[in-house]
This record gives sequence, structure tokens and C-alpha cells, in this order.
Amino acid sequence: MFTHEDVWRAIDLLAERHGLSTSALARKAGLDATSFNRSKRVTTNGRPRWPSSESLAKVLRCTNTSLAEFTLLMSGSADMRLELPITDLAAPEGLGQRFDETGRPAGAEWRSMPCPGMDDAGAFALRIRGDGFLPVYRDGDVLIASVNVPARPGDRIILALGDGRGLLMRLQEQTPQHLMLHPLTAKAHNPIKLETARIAWIARILWATQ
Repeated sequence: MFTHEDVWRAIDLLAERHGLSTSALARKAGLDATSFNRSKRVTTNGRPRWPSSESLAKVLRCTNTSLAEFTLLMSGSADMRLELPITDLAAPEGLGQRFDETGRPAGAEWRSMPCPGMDDAGAFALRIRGDGFLPVYRDGDVLIASVNVPARPGDRIILALGDGRGLLMRLQEQTPQHLMLHPLTAKAHNPIKLETARIAWIARILWATQ
């Protein structure tokens, strides 16, 4: 659920992110400069006025912002910002070596990515490189995952084994003794049964900019 205030907050934050006033953002999107003025957010009789879907689409396009990113902005505020650690991922095998034993990013291969509205100390981001995760994820997609959010059957997850190997999977079934997993790549199709004793940590994929 989101509110009228959430949508307008996201527009304000988007303008701020790009160093623009709301008027400049409207012009950049090819709209009337007054489209996002505060005076236009409520009608003369006090009813909330929402931006049109066409206006939002133009704003997202001109700022190269995904709908998922805009959704995060709707849950943020001017004083709540979090820079997520992000690293590139071409293959999952060595992924576990970029984290500590709790699933937190570690090492020199990480940089920062602004992520307004994401208030989760256990979250991190991965940018897909290459075609190793087709057909689910494409080159350039960004995944945000968190070790703080429990995974449920049907969720896509990232997990690390005790030997440092990493896996991107869909969780099919979980018991205290094992996990039944389904690969996310075109190169592997058969489900995998994995003993929980072999798993160092699991992070649930929260969303992807696709």
C-alpha cells in the first residue's frame, strides 16, 4: 500500500537525488514546469491530486529510474538514506568469499550505491554481469538482498556454503535438516537437495531492477 503523500515524497526525493528542483525535474521530463508544484498536489476543494501515470513514466524515463527504485523512494524521507554495498556478479561460485561468516559484505570488491528508503543493516546489492543468470536475470540487473529477512518457499535466495561457494536459487522447500532448491540459470534445471549443516548463511532477494 502507498499513499498520496508517499508518491509526492518520492518525486521530491527523485528531484533531490538528481540535484534538481521539482520544476526542473518536470521540465526535464517534458512536462509543464508547474506540474509538481506543491500548490497542485491538492485541488481547490481540498481533495488530493495524484500525478498521472504518464507523468510518472516520463519522469522515470528521463532520470533512468526503475519502478522498483521509485517504490523505495516512496518509503523513504529526506533524512533517511542508506548507501548499500554493491559488487558485480558474473558467476556465483566465488560469491561467498566476498562476505564474512554472517553474510555481511567484506573485502575490497565492494563499492557504495545510494538507496533511499532501505533501512536494513543486513542488505546488500549485486549487479549482474554477463549472461550467466539468464533467463531470470540479465546483464546490468541489480539485485537487493538481505540476510535479515527470512526466506520462504518460492523466494529467490542467495546462499553461501561453508567452503565459500555461493549459489543463487529459488527455495522450494525447507526443513530443519535440508533445503530443496531450484537453480535460476538456463544451464541447470534439476532441483538440488542441500543439507542445512552445509550452509553458512542465506539472504533473501527482496527485489531486482529488471
